[in-house]
Amino acid sequence: MSAIRALNLRATASSAVKASKLSLPKRTLATPVNTNLYTPVLPAKIPAALHLKSGQSYHGHSFGSENSKFGETVFSTSITSYTDSMTDPSYLGQILVFTSPMIGNYGVPSNSSAPGYPGIPFLESDKIQCTGVVVSDVALKYSHYQAVESLHEWCKRYDVPGITGVDTRAITSLLRDQGTTLGRLAVGDEAAKPAPSAGEYWDPSTENLVAQASTKQPYVLNAQGKGPRIALLDFGTKANILRSLVKRDAVVTVLPWDYDFNAVRDQFDGLFLSNGPGDPKQIMETAYRVRTTIDEWDKPIFGICMGHQVLGLAAGLEAYRMTFGNRGHNQPVLALASSGSIKAGRVYVTSQNHQYALKLTEDFPEGWAPFFINCNDSSVEGIISTPESGKRVWGVQFHPESAGGPLDTIEMFSDFVDECHAGKTGGSAMIADEVKIGGHDGKAAAQVSAHL
Repeated sequence: MSAIRALNLRATASSAVKASKLSLPKRTLATPVNTNLYTPVLPAKIPAALHLKSGQSYHGHSFGSENSKFGETVFSTSITSYTDSMTDPSYLGQILVFTSPMIGNYGVPSNSSAPGYPGIPFLESDKIQCTGVVVSDVALKYSHYQAVESLHEWCKRYDVPGITGVDTRAITSLLRDQGTTLGRLAVGDEAAKPAPSAGEYWDPSTENLVAQASTKQPYVLNAQGKGPRIALLDFGTKANILRSLVKRDAVVTVLPWDYDFNAVRDQFDGLFLSNGPGDPKQIMETAYRVRTTIDEWDKPIFGICMGHQVLGLAAGLEAYRMTFGNRGHNQPVLALASSGSIKAGRVYVTSQNHQYALKLTEDFPEGWAPFFINCNDSSVEGIISTPESGKRVWGVQFHPESAGGPLDTIEMFSDFVDECHAGKTGGSAMIADEVKIGGHDGKAAAQVSAHL
């Protein structure tokens, strides 16, 4: 009887499944019908060429703007989140080569502020920041429930040229071998002309790109928040850094890159140094002011990417230009110290976008220790103040806030906000006796680096 009962139950369940399948509504595409998916705006067949200062040229077709542009040619290994990458201010002045073969398949969303985050764009800034885009195959039709326009329409609206139909694998291999290279994305009649002479290429690294990317006036986010008051020096901050702080109810005052924070520092519970484009040595005056802040102030300081490099310069470390930098969502870093949510000895997968890095030396400045090291190239991925320094300072080269990429280290924002909220003075209980690379000796870190 039990066997018959089991068969009956199975038959009843099977009938219910069939009935439920029959009652399901007809599936539709994710993109709303009022978008241009069904009547896409297609670019005309206009020739385009990518010319590199090193002598190579690649020919394809144009999308986006029909204006030619100069820039520094770099590549990103990220396979998704092209809208976040293109709006990241750290890409200012750069021609961005995507290694992922198809770009644009889920279109571009509206950049209006998300609910709960007024004054912060949905993407990483209020416009496209890169100078040009290079893809193997651009998707002119797209499907996503948040999409409002195609990549072609978006680039055209912001006067950013793109080239498609080129071998991005070959370009990436070349850039890995010879390093990031100055380039020109030529469109239309310009594509048929000879490549520019060496002296005609524009080098964005010679300019203060931070000054171009930074806010021009201070402004406050989440003014009614109950959390700590945090000042953020804007070197070209990603919007998700702002969201990550506001989400934790911090009151965030965003200041221009050259603002004299020391004149107002007593109004705040912590200082945040954001990411940004270009060479950190272009803003040495800010690094000198940050050094004064570290010496005279006893509250928490956290720096990301450019902010990390500024902290390093302030501490006495050297910054150098990498061959091709690290840009992508898949960079592994090894934690050399424990601090808050970070545990020494663990490998974290991170999102990165930088051309410059801090130099790893055997003798770190007194009061500082390596925090993270890159598992691929042994570059310094973080620095931390030691317990005996009496300071609470952290800097990381990667992006804990992601957007896009992994969220392995997102809780570093909670660590920082909690530390600011605690209102402690002097050394931090969060890192006391937990720095595994002791004192100012970087030899252990160098030995770890040699084995990676």
